[in-house]
Amino acid sequence: MFKLISTLLRGRAHDAEQAFADRHAVPLLAQQIREAAQSIQTARRSVAVAIAQNEQEKAQHQTILSRIADLETRATAALTKGNEGLAREAAEAIAFLEAERDASEKAQSQFTTSIAKLKGIVRDAEARLQALQRGERLARATEEAQKLDVAVAGPGLATLDEAEETLARLRLRQSQNELTAAALKEMESATRPAGIIEKLANAGCGAPLTSSADDVLARLKSRITPAA
Repeated sequence: MFKLISTLLRGRAHDAEQAFADRHAVPLLAQQIREAAQSIQTARRSVAVAIAQNEQEKAQHQTILSRIADLETRATAALTKGNEGLAREAAEAIAFLEAERDASEKAQSQFTTSIAKLKGIVRDAEARLQALQRGERLARATEEAQKLDVAVAGPGLATLDEAEETLARLRLRQSQNELTAAALKEMESATRPAGIIEKLANAGCGAPLTSSADDVLARLKSRITPAA
């Protein structure tokens, strides 16, 4: 019984942990990406240190080669002069330096292999980091869009419906007001004497209320004719 209860508690704890992670997935992802970026930066520094150490090893290797060449020249000169004891001392030093040379070459080979491997790891990690950063930006945009969908699908959608209904009623009332104003204006024109006179004049009954271009031209001609 105790084992079943313990298993159940662990299951509930796992579900609660998973639910918490799901609710905070975006900030959790952002923090994980920051930590990964810091690790990559540390790896870059490790590569830089390895490259610097390899350059130091190369410089030391060149120094060893120069010393070996110098000692060989001097040991040959000692043998030429018959000073075999001094030549032996030089030979011992050369043997020691040759061992140092071999060790340096081995170290350089190891550095080269390690640096190439580290560079490959960093390149792969940087590519994965960039993909994660793009994914994070997309996830944030998607989360915001989903929040907007929820807002619109909830009270926001009802508000949009109400706003559309209000706009429709407003337009209908404005249209009715315009029609009412036009009808009133027409009624006022029909009952006023001036309105009746205007209507009769427009129908050609009696003298026109306004002069036409022909009337103005005829009047101007009549002023010119007596003077001729």
